Amino acid sequence: MKGVDHLAHERNKTEFDVDAMKIVWAGSRHAFELSDRMARLVASDPAFQKDGRTRLGRKELFKNTLRKAAHAWKRILELRLTEEEAGWLRSFVDEPSFTDLHWGMFIPAIKGQGTDEQQQKWLPLAYKMQIIGCYAQTELGHGSNVQGLETTATFDPETDEFVIHSPTLTSSKWWPGGLGKVSTHAIVYARLITNGQEHGVHGFIVQLRSLDDHMPLPGLTIGDIGMKFGNGAYNTMDNGVLKFDHIRIPRNQMLMRVLQVTREGKCVQSNVPRQLIYGTMVFVRQTIVADASTALSRAVCIATRYSAVRRQFGSQDGGMETQVIDYKTQQSRLFPLLASAYAFRFVGEWLKWLYTDVTQRLQANDFSTLPEAHACTAGLKSLTTTATADAIEECRKLCGGHGYLCASGLPELFAVYVPACTYEGDNVVLLLQVARFLMKTVSQLGSGKKPVGTTAYLGRVQDLLQCCCDVQTAEDWLKPSVVLEAFEARSARMCVARAQNLSKFENPEDGFAELSADLVEAAVAHCQLIVVSKFIDKLQQDIPGKGVNQQLQNLCYIYALNLLHKYLGDFLSTGCITPKQASLANDQLRSLYSKIRPNAIALADAFNYTDHYLGSVLGRYDGNVYPKLYEEAWKDPLNDSVVPDGYYEYVHPMLKQQLRNARL
Repeated sequence: MKGVDHLAHERNKTEFDVDAMKIVWAGSRHAFELSDRMARLVASDPAFQKDGRTRLGRKELFKNTLRKAAHAWKRILELRLTEEEAGWLRSFVDEPSFTDLHWGMFIPAIKGQGTDEQQQKWLPLAYKMQIIGCYAQTELGHGSNVQGLETTATFDPETDEFVIHSPTLTSSKWWPGGLGKVSTHAIVYARLITNGQEHGVHGFIVQLRSLDDHMPLPGLTIGDIGMKFGNGAYNTMDNGVLKFDHIRIPRNQMLMRVLQVTREGKCVQSNVPRQLIYGTMVFVRQTIVADASTALSRAVCIATRYSAVRRQFGSQDGGMETQVIDYKTQQSRLFPLLASAYAFRFVGEWLKWLYTDVTQRLQANDFSTLPEAHACTAGLKSLTTTATADAIEECRKLCGGHGYLCASGLPELFAVYVPACTYEGDNVVLLLQVARFLMKTVSQLGSGKKPVGTTAYLGRVQDLLQCCCDVQTAEDWLKPSVVLEAFEARSARMCVARAQNLSKFENPEDGFAELSADLVEAAVAHCQLIVVSKFIDKLQQDIPGKGVNQQLQNLCYIYALNLLHKYLGDFLSTGCITPKQASLANDQLRSLYSKIRPNAIALADAFNYTDHYLGSVLGRYDGNVYPKLYEEAWKDPLNDSVVPDGYYEYVHPMLKQQLRNARL
């Protein structure tokens, strides 16, 4: 049976309303219709073609990205797209470029940290792309430790200017996307110095290049930091290095929404609370969680479709071989990743709501939910990006040898995505921040301060330390209350145990350093609880469409029970469940795989990705894999000639025994 017929047969098995699930995945009918329209607009435009990207040299690859970015901007203007529509169009172009940092970091930083006057001056220029900005924070010697940045901004009261300087090699800005070759301006983070005193790290708007000939301004050393991991991938981006030699900028180019420097060089705190700065960080990290669900779902869509097309072993009497997706070993690796994609999408939706709620509270001088929001976004950024990077690689392995081909789309997807584990906060460092928040919450339990939000369960810590999971049969693991209690008890017991161990140290910081690995484990448990609880919350909503809610339930319990299986040591060692209950959870998990199997292709289809966006021969909607793989092979430059370059110079002499100096 041909691949195209095979996938049609798979879609005929579907037990739910796929169109309704597409809307659930998108978040709303409006979001679905908008994203679908933009995806098809990009896919139908030859200028956005992605074929052969992995075969291009660096210069050619980068120039091609500049061309696509310019064409995208042209289409945005011609079609008069809204900001939301333009954002979707750029995402479906699916190529890291200088515009990512311009729209994703430069503009939000000015909006979040600039005064009204600064916003009025700089944002119109940025929105019209009359200037192109990047975000220069990370340095050669410092990344996660922002307070350790070495670049200085010293105020000169005689000229009413700041002098931006790189005092050491390690103070060179390193990694900012768009900086290497394109950006005209940057938000530069530097140590503020006035009247000989330091006032912490602050942001400054610095022009980098002439708007006439694009040459770097005097005193600046700027360049690209070199090739990164993978073919194509992030090599479309000009990540850069930037060194300052006493560059002068006007005083009003310091972002002064929170702290202002007067003409005399005095630092004056504005009436805008400093905590508002964290709103930008919360925004960026919640978008990273949403991006994790997108990247993971792309990999899962490819692996799921190919697993249904690929057949290996099992044939009898000359019959057809078994579909790879029918092997339980394949299902136990693939279906939890499918469930994770949905889980991350729904927790991303919740984070978006949390960001809106926190922003409104901050504007009303209510900072009560900020610590939790910071911990949630930090922890979930870490959890989802780590899981997604690992999952993309697992999907590559699920596709066997063909997954290793660039034509599968998976190597490039992995290479593009894996930096997310480091940028906007190293994932382990972020989990340590979550651990500090949890330890502080536990320490305050005796004071009568009641935990709220995602830590509310710690208010029932005495019950959770004593409770025993009420599971008698495998079906009991399909009860939301049972699953939640198991995850709450695990997290609570791990938090209390870590807090007790910390209390044994005279110096808490010594204890934190010694027990950091254990604390990271507690943070992971807490973050996994959040994802499970938000997935369960999603099931309580009124979701229209035949069979949609049932499939979401199946995915929810696959996600939770697979985590239980994967982290079984935590659940057993803390006494949350018994070995017998763990065995029953595994029985239920296998049963859930069987329920998902007929719907697997349709659940992948619900992501609603075009073939252009997937960029994968293995993940084609029509399943016509093998002819296209064969066709793709002949496009490689090595096949331009039958006899390769260098044959007569190196191989022919060997074959003819003409290498005179060999001593074999």
